Amino acid sequence: MEVEATTLANKVCDRIVKDIITGVIAQGQKLNEPELARIHGISRGPLREAMSRIEAMRLITRVPNVGARVVKLSYGELLEIYQIRESLEGLAARLAAQTMSVQEKSELRLLLTSHHKHILDTQGRSYFQQEGDVDFHYRIVHGSKNQRLIDMLAGDLYQLVRMYRYQFSLSSNRPEQALKEHDQICSAIEEGDGELAEWLMKRHINNARNNIMLRMQAQSDPQLGETP
Repeated sequence: MEVEATTLANKVCDRIVKDIITGVIAQGQKLNEPELARIHGISRGPLREAMSRIEAMRLITRVPNVGARVVKLSYGELLEIYQIRESLEGLAARLAAQTMSVQEKSELRLLLTSHHKHILDTQGRSYFQQEGDVDFHYRIVHGSKNQRLIDMLAGDLYQLVRMYRYQFSLSSNRPEQALKEHDQICSAIEEGDGELAEWLMKRHINNARNNIMLRMQAQSDPQLGETP
């Protein structure tokens, strides 16, 4: 029974995380745990276990006497995370260029080919946003072979960053531009040029950050999003 409860908690955790990442459950929204238990057909015990895991992913916060809410970062908090990403993922790209095997680099290129097909299929409206080994950034971080980098970028910050990458990537040209930037990074890694891979990754994350900041500003002041 304990194994069954853990398996059920895993499944429900995955479903709730997906809903948070994609915005089905909105940033800042209060989570009604009895309602979540009803929706997912789960008892309170496994649900609490799932919620604890989601809290560890930093996707929800608990406030005493209020309950759990989906995280909603301020402009400044998000800026800090992207500053960390720019530095650490740049380092990961440098290391990946030096340590990834020929086969790993070939698999990274094949991954981008599948991402290109997704962008064509969606007419450039979205970038492929699944997690784990099919995530370009995740693959490079693991390709660095540096366990501390992996723990930070594919662990502590990963799902939180995924949420913002997903919800703010749906702009008119960002998916296609992101793919071009990924292609350049991949080429540098294939060539074993760590210095160039690091510079390209930093520029890529800086561009993504600027896109998110513009979208956040447009949401707070709709006139900023108007075309002159």
